[in-house]
Amino acid sequence: MNKTIFQIAKMDCPSEENLIRMKLNGISGIKSMDFDIPNRKLTVFHSGHIKLIEQSILELNLGGKRLSTEQSDQTEFAEKTNQKKLLWTVLAINFIFFIIEITTGLISKSMGLVADSLDMLADSFVYGLSLFAVGGTLYRKKRIAKFAGYFQIGLALIGFVEVLRRFFGLERLPDFTTMIVVSIFALIANGICLYLLQKSKSKEEAHMKASMIFTSNDVIINLGVILAGILVYWLNSNKPDLIIGTIVFILVIQGARRILKLGT
Repeated sequence: MNKTIFQIAKMDCPSEENLIRMKLNGISGIKSMDFDIPNRKLTVFHSGHIKLIEQSILELNLGGKRLSTEQSDQTEFAEKTNQKKLLWTVLAINFIFFIIEITTGLISKSMGLVADSLDMLADSFVYGLSLFAVGGTLYRKKRIAKFAGYFQIGLALIGFVEVLRRFFGLERLPDFTTMIVVSIFALIANGICLYLLQKSKSKEEAHMKASMIFTSNDVIINLGVILAGILVYWLNSNKPDLIIGTIVFILVIQGARRILKLGT
């Protein structure tokens, strides 16, 4: 048995963990994977050559780098019996808030909320792909990943076009109250998801590393939309909403590109 440690520079939340799990799923010889998200490290216990595992991690473009490989006498690994249930829970929370945010975003004319809803949808795709990957065929996983990735990019591009239309056209101000209130609830929802995912890990990680998890992109995006809502009110302009919407659409496209990597 070998133990290989990777540094994953861009692994800052459970979404990246699930992407890596899906990418490595099906590679023969992998016995267990241990994720240390705050320190951005992945430990893989495996038999056989490390080349395919290393190549798969590099293909995700998450800043992966192999740090070390050594022999290990470990043969028993803790099973995460509640992992599937937790994935369904966070998928449901993210998808429900996708519906809430895209509905309120369209009604309130807020591109920030619409963009944030797509980020929630992206997370739903990631967790959904994780569930489909369990016991599913590699071909099926790749087809779903390609559909999800291109669908996300298509929605984001439509969002960009709408941002440009509103930037150069005359459009009424977005409802800043709706932006702030809905984003606060989305912030709470993301907090619950991250807590549940962190709770599934070992006790040593659950309390010491939870605060690091809450610095993930989802939380930052929620705070960005809240700030944009405040600036819309203060400046009496829709530009802060359009700016945060553009930033989030870019993040959505980056996430979609990662999902597409799973289809290759």
